[in-house]
Amino acid sequence: MHAADAFRAGHHLVLQAGAGTGKTTTLALLAAATQRRGRYLAFNKSIALDAAARFPRTVQCKTAHATAYAALGHRYTHRLNSPRQSAWKTGRALGITRPVRIGEHEITARSLSNTVLRTVTRFCYSADHSLDRHHVPPLRRLGTPAEQAQFTEAVLPFAHRAWADLHNPDHGVVRFEHDHYLKMWALTEPRIDADFLLLDEAQDTNPVLEQVFSAQRDHAQLVMVGDSAQAIYGWRGARDVMTGFDATHLTLTRSFRFGPLIAEQANRWLELADAPIRLTGTDTIPTTVGDLDCPDAVLCRTNIGAMTEVMRLLTDGRRVALARGAQALAALALAARDLKEGRATAHPELVLFRSWGELQEYAEHDPAGRDLQPFVNLVDTHGPDAILAAINQLTDETEADVTVSTAHTAKGREWPTVRIADDFPPPKDTDQHDAQGRPIPEPVNDTDARLAYVAVTRSRHHLDLGGLSWINTHLPPPSPAA
Repeated sequence: MHAADAFRAGHHLVLQAGAGTGKTTTLALLAAATQRRGRYLAFNKSIALDAAARFPRTVQCKTAHATAYAALGHRYTHRLNSPRQSAWKTGRALGITRPVRIGEHEITARSLSNTVLRTVTRFCYSADHSLDRHHVPPLRRLGTPAEQAQFTEAVLPFAHRAWADLHNPDHGVVRFEHDHYLKMWALTEPRIDADFLLLDEAQDTNPVLEQVFSAQRDHAQLVMVGDSAQAIYGWRGARDVMTGFDATHLTLTRSFRFGPLIAEQANRWLELADAPIRLTGTDTIPTTVGDLDCPDAVLCRTNIGAMTEVMRLLTDGRRVALARGAQALAALALAARDLKEGRATAHPELVLFRSWGELQEYAEHDPAGRDLQPFVNLVDTHGPDAILAAINQLTDETEADVTVSTAHTAKGREWPTVRIADDFPPPKDTDQHDAQGRPIPEPVNDTDARLAYVAVTRSRHHLDLGGLSWINTHLPPPSPAA
């Protein structure tokens, strides 16, 4: 195997591993073939726990955040998971008490506060050593470079004040997040004590982690593994660091998860994503693509879509599991009911909100509340009581007829049969028409193509394209298998 030979020779490696090609198995084999001490940096805790059971004891398996927490983050335990509060309240505590006038625009204290917190977040995702002007996001209403520069000058002092506040381990006014101690750890220029480092899901690595990983090059062999076509976390600062990494580049393209028919479907999305690989299915695995009445899993684009699917399946009398998040969703739904009925909530994250309207505004406009937006939309659509009733009917995955998941949550998982839910919209039509007078759709953007690729490659035996069936009119059907 080329990867084993290159690893034994001590080369830094980049392994482009398509869906189902056995990347974790490959890494475990590499690690088992040497007595050297290694570190495996996983994308999330569940992947780290799974890897720990498969790798030899000479390899320590942790997430980057767990590594940073052990080294430095534990000092800030007291401040982690503190209650949420609106950015304007944080801004006021930092000294933002009045609007700023820039040209004809009055920038409110609320907008200034929002931007200050977004600036700190952008700095934490970056590989930069100091918080500077380019971390301040532009304000859309400001039309000229001079106005943007004036706005930056107004934001930057408060952003520095917020970053300084976060360094106090005992108390502070800015809500402390896990990404804060990860950045602090990175700024210490840590030396990871290992002979080799394995970075999994490298396509979703933040620049801050890429910097730490790359800095080990002089004393450790570096191995990146991932799938550039599964880079689906760009919205939170991640970027594909694999393509330009200085190393020996190899590919794993034969999928041991499914047969040729599903590989053909995957390759259609790989083409649209302009990905560097194409998959080959395993001929001995029987696979089918077509309609499916009773799938093992239904994959959705959004949390709202997932909960809607749960409610529909429960109405049909199915035993339904929701992949991750049911307990947290129930606690939030109870808090939503309290807020909507004019009562204070004891929910630790929402205790500072006085009304449902205040939480709606926070989720829609505050950068720190964006992760709550799907939940707020869900409550506004169905109401908290309907959500709670559906959650109470959920079943453990081991007992369920069907598991509902978002495509993001499904990444890294697989099921015998999968149906794609209906919340994957086709591209919008342009003003142009083809020779038959039909509107020509817009191109499929990379982000949507990558998420669709993840979704269609979760099935081992039967795939129902469902909400992605529009690909059949957007692209010619795949060629029949030889």
